[in-house]
Amino acid sequence: MIQRFIELGEGYSDIYELIETSKANQHRVTQLIALHTKDNAKEVTSLVVIMKPTDPGNFQAIYICREGISNPNFITNKRYELFKELAELLHKQIIEIEVKPSSMFNEIDLYYQYLIGILRLNHLLPPLQ
Repeated sequence: MIQRFIELGEGYSDIYELIETSKANQHRVTQLIALHTKDNAKEVTSLVVIMKPTDPGNFQAIYICREGISNPNFITNKRYELFKELAELLHKQIIEIEVKPSSMFNEIDLYYQYLIGILRLNHLLPPLQ
């Protein structure tokens, strides 16, 4: 199985694409995740949607809007409220996880490998087969 992050942007207007993609593929959404981090003294959140693997192809998309919205535990914001509405619509819980910021990694691919490891350890992604 191939598991890959697909970055839609940093959560400003691209969060609307994340939400619409999730609504259009409701039958494939397995997890909704909020990754909280502190980057340069700023509390931010990445919003993540994990899809079921495709059949055929066995490709698992992990859509992300990376570190673009304020952490809702510190500042309420409309973008996170929209994500909560999506969770209600899809009858899913938003799983919240504290992670390191992407700025700690020399390459974005290393950051995504780090996140895949965390998601697998928490059984939010299946292991490679």
